[in-house]
Amino acid sequence: MLSLSMIVRDEAERIDACLNSVKGIVDEMVLLDTGSTDNTVALAEAAGARVARMDWPGDFAPARNAALEHVKGDWVLVLDADERLRAEAIPAIRALMAQPDVLVINLLRHELGAAMAPYSNVSRLFRRDPRIRWSRPYHSMIDDSVTEILQQEPHWRVANCAEPALLHDGYRPELLNQSDKAERLRRSMEQWLEDQPDDPYACTKLGALEVSSGNHERGVNLLRKGLGQLPDGAGRTAERYELLLNLGIALAPEDADAAESYYRQALDLALDVRLSLGARLNLAALLMQANQLDEAIQLTTTACQRAPEVALAWYNLGLMERRRGDLAASLRAYERSLELNPDHAESHQNFAVARLMGGDIDGARASFRAAIDKLRQQNRAKEAGALQAQVSGIVKLDGSAQ
Repeated sequence: MLSLSMIVRDEAERIDACLNSVKGIVDEMVLLDTGSTDNTVALAEAAGARVARMDWPGDFAPARNAALEHVKGDWVLVLDADERLRAEAIPAIRALMAQPDVLVINLLRHELGAAMAPYSNVSRLFRRDPRIRWSRPYHSMIDDSVTEILQQEPHWRVANCAEPALLHDGYRPELLNQSDKAERLRRSMEQWLEDQPDDPYACTKLGALEVSSGNHERGVNLLRKGLGQLPDGAGRTAERYELLLNLGIALAPEDADAAESYYRQALDLALDVRLSLGARLNLAALLMQANQLDEAIQLTTTACQRAPEVALAWYNLGLMERRRGDLAASLRAYERSLELNPDHAESHQNFAVARLMGGDIDGARASFRAAIDKLRQQNRAKEAGALQAQVSGIVKLDGSAQ
């Protein structure tokens, strides 16, 4: 028996999509509501979920642990309301659950809209065991308790589901800007760092947040501190990768050589191509800026082959092929990018430029119009106006070429 376990609050806009995505695999759906004021509870119950209630305890780990008390299954799948389970992953998940020595199944999560790290590996599916508990603030995880179990009972193992299993909307920039996620993360990590000043986990999370918030020097110092405090060993590979990736991102604008070194160190780690996609794509972009197109295209082509569902990889390949002068390859890459993400204004714009270069005036006009429309729909009116003014000197958007 497989139980879905969730904690929710004011998720009426997303709860149906999440619950509908798991109906083909779970035997029960159990939600713990922490104070919704909208109709989240009514929608969940209408979808067949059982809903318990508690006041928000101030952090995610205690809430997730409380939610586990209400499930009955032999296995537990933990989701957030901004996640959906891909039906394509269900056969692989069932096969792993059937293996008697598997304790935890790591699920590949596609971070929709998160350009820097399109994939993450999350421990969200596990056998129900009272010793498995959530810990650490904000980005809570079960890893600490699972490590203790594996040390005591080494016959268990942690398995990885190779098929991308989850779609996550929570890191889209427009959604982050509408929420207090960043501030909640900051508060949690500042407290964690005060209590454990040398903890690599806190240094990683807070350092990356500081860099993205403009506090560059402190962010880089925290990331370097975290890397220095991280013990050697394969068990910390994911944390090491995240530190190296974020250091590369932080240093790329001011020290391309250092950023390249960090990206290459990240790619040297024993990680699946999808999990190291951020370092691969960022290194390729850095090499493109240095006009090292052959290696940039090689890296990006591998990304497209191994993770063909990632629109950003195809978009970047389009940029690189156009710079190299292979217009046909560039057009194919842009087309694939737009099939995957039709709302990406920059793909429409660069597709238009490539079509114009190839003599397709009508196609270029249509793509420029699409780019301008997408920018306006995304409340980027200033960019839309600038693009329209720029294009009007080249192509009449409502007529023939000038």
